[in-house]
Amino acid sequence: MGDKHKIRFEPVGIDIEADEDETILDAAFRQGVMLMHGCKEGQCSACKSFLLEGDLQMDRYSTFALADYESEEGFVLLCRGHAYSDVEIELTNYDEDMIRSGLPVVTAGTTVDSITELTHDISLVRLKVDEDAGIRFHPGQYVDIKIPGTDEHRSFSMANVTVADGILEFIIKRYPGGKFSALLEGSLSAGDPLEVTGPYGTFTLRVSSDRRLVFVGGGAGMSPILALLRQMAESGNEREVVYYYGARTERDLFHLDEMAELARQLPKFRFVPCLSDTAPEGWPGDGEGETGLVTQVLERREDDIAECDVYLCGPPPMIDAALPLLESLGVPSDQVFYDKFTITAAAED
Repeated sequence: MGDKHKIRFEPVGIDIEADEDETILDAAFRQGVMLMHGCKEGQCSACKSFLLEGDLQMDRYSTFALADYESEEGFVLLCRGHAYSDVEIELTNYDEDMIRSGLPVVTAGTTVDSITELTHDISLVRLKVDEDAGIRFHPGQYVDIKIPGTDEHRSFSMANVTVADGILEFIIKRYPGGKFSALLEGSLSAGDPLEVTGPYGTFTLRVSSDRRLVFVGGGAGMSPILALLRQMAESGNEREVVYYYGARTERDLFHLDEMAELARQLPKFRFVPCLSDTAPEGWPGDGEGETGLVTQVLERREDDIAECDVYLCGPPPMIDAALPLLESLGVPSDQVFYDKFTITAAAED
């Protein structure tokens, strides 16, 4: 362990302590301070902040996340930064309510409870948490699951609202050759141990807002959005909400019964499945449904989206298409929240 130093975050006036051997972001996680973040590996720019004072040195990072000229001006990535003196940092991207509601990040043991196929390439994975684990999370957050036999991990969002019943529930897309997801094809089974670390993420429902909600997801991106919908149903939330879910074909749709049940519990909720490939004859039958990319449907149907809170979760191409679209439609950036899945190895969600 190295020396410890005080870190002060402005303009929120929060102090933490960081060891020289840990990143500032990890130190914040350890102490229950949930700063804005994304990849945690210096590849995005979600944790970019400005160094006001002190000696901060960074591990290697991508210049796509922090350009050389930004570094020269004093910007830093908290996921790469180590403090070698007391440091004062100005947060440039933050949600004070989220920061102060953070939960300490812990590493916990779990065992596989069940693995169930939802579609031809998506699984429902339930992990039973060890009794002494002490892990908690807010709906919409994620954990890192350690890949057995390696030092690597993959990040997955929980679909459930709480760990009160001792279960973590995940919706995971299976990729051929995926370092973790391929294990769901038969290598993992009930009773196998898995280590998880979390919670991470700021993809949580801002309960202080009463704006109409627009959820946009695709594939396994349903997981954290389902957690938010379940949270709304449990709490009796009366906000108007529509969920546009993108899939290629009808066989890629799942949890339709739960969507119908949520619509019964939430009278102002609508679920709109969007098929990007040719829709089957008679689509969508008696229910709501659209054809085209989910972002195209969003643009067609949402005339007043600038007055909404928009939550996006799915693969990078969907997020990359949605963000500039929302900007062009006049949605303020502080009303847009997204969880951008990253693809690793042969393509892993």
